[in-house]
Amino acid sequence: MKKKTKIVFLPNEELCPEGKVIEAEPGISVLDAALQNGIEIEHACEKSCACTTCHVIVRKGFDSLEESDELEDDLLDKAWGLTPESRLSCQAQVGSEDLEVEIPKYTINQVSERH
Repeated sequence: MKKKTKIVFLPNEELCPEGKVIEAEPGISVLDAALQNGIEIEHACEKSCACTTCHVIVRKGFDSLEESDELEDDLLDKAWGLTPESRLSCQAQVGSEDLEVEIPKYTINQVSERH
């Protein structure tokens, strides 16, 4: 039986105010793991790597993820609150190392709608 990977989602005011610890199968995207566990990360492009609404920051375990491709990197340049540990959660596949994930307070959609 494959060992599941633990993902710690840090508290996010709207999506998981208390934070949440889940287990995920290696190979699933961080986004799908979150959605399966009731954490409704926005994904406006339906997981096709065409927007940045599912942007997350991987605080621990970042190096265990497969590297991002050029398309993801180009999109990430447009993400609100970009950091060196930023990934699109629809593209970041869970590996065998436990992760700690922060869901930014805003997405590009929320930022643009609030001005």
